Amino acid sequence: MLARAMNTTRFRKTTTENSCRSLSAFSVSEYDDFAVGFTEDLPLIFTDGNTEKSECPDSPLTLRQVLRSSVGVIGQKGRLGLSEKVVLLNGKICVLKRFNKVSIKRGEFGRRIVRFGLVSSECKYIVPIHAYFYAKRIKFVVCQYYPMGSLADLLTSARNLGQTPLNWNQRLKIIHGLAQAIEFIHTRTCSQEKHLKMNIHGNIKSSNVLINIDFTPHLSDYGFSLLAERVEKVSDTGQPTPTAKEEGNLVYSEIFSQKSDIYNFGIIVLDILRGPVEIKGNLKDIQEDDLFEFCVEGNERMQALRVLDIGLACLNKSPESRPTIQKIMVCLSQLF
Repeated sequence: MLARAMNTTRFRKTTTENSCRSLSAFSVSEYDDFAVGFTEDLPLIFTDGNTEKSECPDSPLTLRQVLRSSVGVIGQKGRLGLSEKVVLLNGKICVLKRFNKVSIKRGEFGRRIVRFGLVSSECKYIVPIHAYFYAKRIKFVVCQYYPMGSLADLLTSARNLGQTPLNWNQRLKIIHGLAQAIEFIHTRTCSQEKHLKMNIHGNIKSSNVLINIDFTPHLSDYGFSLLAERVEKVSDTGQPTPTAKEEGNLVYSEIFSQKSDIYNFGIIVLDILRGPVEIKGNLKDIQEDDLFEFCVEGNERMQALRVLDIGLACLNKSPESRPTIQKIMVCLSQLF
């Protein structure tokens, strides 16, 4: 029934938080006839394995509720998919992550997302996964919503206005919390299953670090690299978008390994301290008067310098020379 309904899909014009998007980035709310042909509403599956109860605010949660609740796209479309803000009937807000391309079958998809959801619920620095939906033409997960948005948006929006968005203590709190999330993931027991590596994140970047109102960071997209495939990003004109490296900045690694997680953590650290890092010779040759984008003096400056050293170590060109997350945590813990 779902396939037949999708074949009759028509697009309608809507207003979202991101109005300049290509057709491939349309919100699920823009599928006008998506639910046509269903004799009954379809339930989402919660990560506790059922459809009747969950910490997700609406119980039960159904496909029709989600389709009618989307209010707009959050941020930019990534290579794994796009995120949408959904406001459920009781007013509770969640985030829906819709995947671009999924090759694994329904049973394996569900088994993996339940595993990652259960692990995520054990760490307060990882975004909880509440529920998922899998059909022929659409696959998505429903996650916790954080009102301050992503670290990328928080930093970029303020910089575009010529402002300094965060003080040193807030920045240090974000860096330390993110490191705790990575440590939790990297110390998971290796799965005996060849294609299910629970001890690697695989997609760490500032847009996947969500910030709560107390500036506690929450790492999202844990395990999603093992659910969906990356697709090339295109502009509204249909042309491939330039990468950060092509624009002269450091680019996040897409290699699925712990060492790449550490490298990407280093990029985030330098972004928090200095702003987007341009590739200009040796990173360690940064000038003394160009270290930080915020005012910091005395003991706090010494702390910031030590964190900068950690970030630079994470960006070592040799993966084996990068510090482990355990060593990073020891260094960060000495700052408190």
